Amino acid sequence: MGTGCNQTRFSYIGFLCPESDYSILHREGAMKTERIRESIIAGSWYPAEPAKLEKQLSNYLDLATPRAIEGNLTGLIVPHAGYVYSGGVAAFAYKLLLQHRFDRVLIVAPSHQSRFSGSSIYNLGGYKTPLGTVPLDMELIDELFKNGDHIRYVPQVDAREHSLEIQIPFLQTVLPKFTLVPIIMGDQDLAYCLKLADAIATACSGKRVLLIASTDLSHYYPYDEAKRLDRAFLDRVDAFDPEGLAEDIKERKCEACGAGPAIALMLAARQLKADSGAVLNYANSGDVTGDHSSGVVGYAAAALYRLADSKPQRSEGDPRQAGIDLGYTPEEKAMLHELARNVIRSRCMGEPIPEIAAGSQRLIEPRGAFVCIHKGKELRGCIGMIEARASLWDTIKRMAVEAAFGDPRFCALVPEELDKIDIEISVLTPLQKIRKPSEVEIGRHGLYIRKGFHSGLLLPQVATEQGWNRTQFLEWTCKKAGLSLNAWRDRDVEIYTFSADVF
Repeated sequence: MGTGCNQTRFSYIGFLCPESDYSILHREGAMKTERIRESIIAGSWYPAEPAKLEKQLSNYLDLATPRAIEGNLTGLIVPHAGYVYSGGVAAFAYKLLLQHRFDRVLIVAPSHQSRFSGSSIYNLGGYKTPLGTVPLDMELIDELFKNGDHIRYVPQVDAREHSLEIQIPFLQTVLPKFTLVPIIMGDQDLAYCLKLADAIATACSGKRVLLIASTDLSHYYPYDEAKRLDRAFLDRVDAFDPEGLAEDIKERKCEACGAGPAIALMLAARQLKADSGAVLNYANSGDVTGDHSSGVVGYAAAALYRLADSKPQRSEGDPRQAGIDLGYTPEEKAMLHELARNVIRSRCMGEPIPEIAAGSQRLIEPRGAFVCIHKGKELRGCIGMIEARASLWDTIKRMAVEAAFGDPRFCALVPEELDKIDIEISVLTPLQKIRKPSEVEIGRHGLYIRKGFHSGLLLPQVATEQGWNRTQFLEWTCKKAGLSLNAWRDRDVEIYTFSADVF
């Protein structure tokens, strides 16, 4: 896995500053001297040795099984205790970033060590962990500083604060590279949450930025009481109700040391078009240690996102079209179609496959996808990649060639057919294992069924094109897998749903 931005990004001379815990870093060719923030919790809250830290994080991520987010991810809510306590919970949120890629991250964390008004942003240099140094996003930081004196750098605030730094090694593990906006929040009342949310939404508008709120939940209550309090917090997140959460915090129906960051991030995410929240995992320290006899601390992982359109996309004159809207622009869809057609034409004419750069950040995010070719009303080839093993751009490039020349059901495409084909692209959401066949939604879901060495997949549009009901869709997917029609009823069969943006 990638470890994020590291020191090789700069030409520098580093040494410890005698009056602080920061290193001095000189950018090559730059006049500005940066002060890198050294880790203050490596060796205590998480391992100081890079190999041990990477192994610990990889183990947590391997074990995490978050629900799929069918839409545009905007933010995460994550815990900030030591990794042995909350790392397994946090991994449920951070694993989503293997599917939803970002290269800019804004974290809002609470202050445990200093009391102050407003918010503080460290703006002197990057954040260093055993996995390397993450550079600051000075464009966003400067934009936030313009919002008034309630956002500024307060030197003593992050000198011993763990709640923000604890998030960075996870991010360095799941994101190839990113820049950081580190906000530590002082005031946490609703009035200030609204003010900070406005500033964040204004700075991030029109940009692809991941928002992260760092918070633990109830502290040191008996096990059952802690779960009751934490449930109130989780219910408000699931309902995407920041005002209700603020009211519950005020009336002590729940508690969280980072309630302000969570509320502010939910408010900002809403301004940035998010409309849904989903709790991904919850546990408390009693669940981790097995000791329910003393007070415990609660931990939660959650996602904030804009829900993909749950209604089938229907083009005028084509009632068969199915799927969901994953938010790709008409320009991005046109780029993918042009890419597919160009690589098919080049291969068909015996020319080198052109090297075409992706014209959008979203098109280089890892995604599974299918390319289907039709000639008139007849299928001429359809090949895809279920899992997100490469960028969407590279996946479409490869699957277009496979659909045109590698589908064993059809002869390879010939030059005389190039002007007679239509190309359909399906960008997939991750597979989601279901417990009951009744969870399958015609018009929204595709199916992947597996039993032993047999497996079969049908895209969402197949059921609507054929006019199938749920049972017929299950039966035909079983047939595609080489199983009996009723195999979906067997106890040892695995049924997965997914959806797709079809265009």
